[in-house]
Amino acid sequence: MDVMSTGVIAYYVLIASRDGLFTPIISDVKHGAYADPVPQAVILTAIVIGFSIQALMLVGVMKLARDNPTLESNEIEKNNTP
Repeated sequence: MDVMSTGVIAYYVLIASRDGLFTPIISDVKHGAYADPVPQAVILTAIVIGFSIQALMLVGVMKLARDNPTLESNEIEKNNTP
């Protein structure tokens, strides 16, 4: 999931990067083409959400490893079957 999220973010950054655009801050350029800050905010939000999902999955893996000290899926299923 993390690899897919990183790939989508990298693809978006690759597509969105264009030469000749100015950042929308105070400058002496009067009528230039400005970069839209909204997609940048969306990408930052996606990075934060991806980090939180990765942390949650890591906690799940740590709990699974503590409760079942084996890599055999059959043993894990036997231990978790009611």
